Amino acid sequence: MAIDLEVGLKATVTVPASTANLGPGFDTLGLAVGVYDTVEVEVTQSGLQVEIFGEGADELPRDNSHLVVKAIRSGLKASDVAAPGLRVVCHNSIPQSRGLGSSAAAAVAGVVAANTLAGSPLDQKTVVQLSSEFEGHPDNAGASVLGGAVVSWTDIPVDGQSKPQYRAVRIPVDSSIRAVALVPDFHASTTAVRAVLPSHVTHSDARFNVSRTAVMTAALQSHPELLWEGTRDRLHQPYRADVLPVTAEWVNRLRNRGHAAFLSGAGPTAMVLTTGEIAPALLDEARESGLRVLNLEIAGPATAELTRV
Repeated sequence: MAIDLEVGLKATVTVPASTANLGPGFDTLGLAVGVYDTVEVEVTQSGLQVEIFGEGADELPRDNSHLVVKAIRSGLKASDVAAPGLRVVCHNSIPQSRGLGSSAAAAVAGVVAANTLAGSPLDQKTVVQLSSEFEGHPDNAGASVLGGAVVSWTDIPVDGQSKPQYRAVRIPVDSSIRAVALVPDFHASTTAVRAVLPSHVTHSDARFNVSRTAVMTAALQSHPELLWEGTRDRLHQPYRADVLPVTAEWVNRLRNRGHAAFLSGAGPTAMVLTTGEIAPALLDEARESGLRVLNLEIAGPATAELTRV
């Protein structure tokens, strides 16, 4: 039987955004970047109270269907504890549905908060597993949990009944690398953007992406001069260009100027990894066309603090 948590316990969790794929590493490579959501979860006597500030405040639900709440419930169950009531306060800075891992960050925030309230019985491997279950792939969630860059993968059990096993390991990132995000003012549906992908690809395209994913892991760790080559892709970005024309245009313009630009996750954000500067005039043009320009650090892992109200 689950143990009830003490009323008045409060966990404050800060979770970084993430960019996934990094060009060729489809559903495999992820990188935590410096935009953060902060979630406060307090154990109360009864009921559920959800407050939302910042990004998504006018759109997100304030009941048990909220992703953070679902993730809290999942984390509490895995920790074998229960909360008589919850007060959840979300301070959102990560743009919603823009390819910056807002959903993964919400899932990570909920699981980490629950784990913190329970006294941290869950290890990082389990936190990655639980938070990735909401996404169906571990690249974004793994990056938000572990920080820095991650290589992730999914093991599908052969029995056809057990849950997929989501895994991620952190790899070091060269200290000179930073990120620049160009964020459009419109949303992109991950489901819709995935729907344009072909069911089969050629052997040559698969070989191309395997090689560039290997190049990208080297570029991130100690060869940033290879970032442009390491962000080349043939498996998903060419097919998504028709449904994300604004993003495709900016990715191409940046790459034509030698910048390692790529579609961030399922988009519509365009991301650049760089050790130098992007011409101010080009960034001004991006802003004038309605894009938000975010200069971002490579972020560390999600953090949590436990207090008593």
